[in-house]
Amino acid sequence: MLKKNKSGFTIIEVLIVLAIAGLIMLIVFLAVPALQRNSRNTQRKNDIASLLSAVSEYSTNHSGTYPGGGNFSTVFTDTNPNLGYYTTAGNVTWAKQNGPTPVTDPASLDSVKLANYAKCSGNSSVAAGATSRSVVAVYDVEGSGGAIVPQCLEE
Repeated sequence: MLKKNKSGFTIIEVLIVLAIAGLIMLIVFLAVPALQRNSRNTQRKNDIASLLSAVSEYSTNHSGTYPGGGNFSTVFTDTNPNLGYYTTAGNVTWAKQNGPTPVTDPASLDSVKLANYAKCSGNSSVAAGATSRSVVAVYDVEGSGGAIVPQCLEE
């Protein structure tokens, strides 16, 4: 009488394990870019909140005035905001405005525009209802499929 050797795996069992491992790897490779994009967007939003706080602190420390047009480095020097994505004053444009004016979209993931005398309306800035103490930040985040999505945040 011949004995069958039953040790080891059949080819079907090996193929099933490989198919399951392949599905898991596919899910991981599809999820990682979205997680990275969400992480960058969260960092951008946190930086914007820090920048608006820095502008508020600067204004409080300077009797309610804002830095001169384009000179935002004084806010960085005076308040030292804790930033992660917009690492230098070169990424930030400050537009001191003397009357209600909307702020345009920077159309760049690496730039942010801040200005007084503007308010947010959805994802863009408008002039209606703004005062000299109204401060907004207009910036872009990454959308799905590589789209750039404008955002507006006001203090």
